[in-house]
Amino acid sequence: MKRRTIAWVLGSALVITTGVIPGDAREVVGIVLHGRYFSEPATVRILVAVEPDIENRSLRIEADSEDLFRASELTLDGAREKRLHTFVFNGLPAGYYTLRAEVRSTSTVRGMATQEVVITGAGLR
Repeated sequence: MKRRTIAWVLGSALVITTGVIPGDAREVVGIVLHGRYFSEPATVRILVAVEPDIENRSLRIEADSEDLFRASELTLDGAREKRLHTFVFNGLPAGYYTLRAEVRSTSTVRGMATQEVVITGAGLR
C-alpha cells in the first residue's frame, strides 16, 4: 500500500490529509475539518469526502485517543452514494486524537484518511 497526501478544497477550507490508498487506486476518501484545536468538552464536526464507486459498501469514522475511542459506521450505496458525509462527535474530553475515515468494500479496505486533532483543557497531559 502507498501513503499519499491528499489535498481537499471545500468552500474556504483547504485540508491536507494523509491516507493509505491500495495499489494505484485513485483517492477514495478524505477528511475536512475546520480547525485542529478544540476546547473540552469538544464538539467535533467532521466532513468526509468519499469518491463514489460501485465497490464502496461502508464508511467508518473513528476518534481515537489514549483514553477514549468512539466510532460510527454507515452503509454506502456504491456509485449511487452521495460524495459528502457529516459526522459529529460530541463531548470529547481533552487529549490528542487521531480521526480515521475508512471506506470498505465487501472484502477489503479501499481507502483510509487520517487527521490529528487536539482537545485542550484541564485533562490534557
